[in-house]
Amino acid sequence: MTVVDDQEALRQQLAELKTEHRDLDLAIDALVTSGNFNGLQLQRMKKRKLILKDQIFKAESALLPDIIA
Repeated sequence: MTVVDDQEALRQQLAELKTEHRDLDLAIDALVTSGNFNGLQLQRMKKRKLILKDQIFKAESALLPDIIA
């Protein structure tokens, strides 16, 4: 694999992570709005959302070129 292929794969992964994060956010909002939810379920969803946020940050950081100030 070339660097370009690696970056393209990382961009694809980033897009998938962002989609999952957005979908999870919408699901959490819908669950809370319904008022019919299990606290443990909500906690797990929020934890997954934080994990996704960290993965998104790492992927975005990997795509940015190293800039020496």
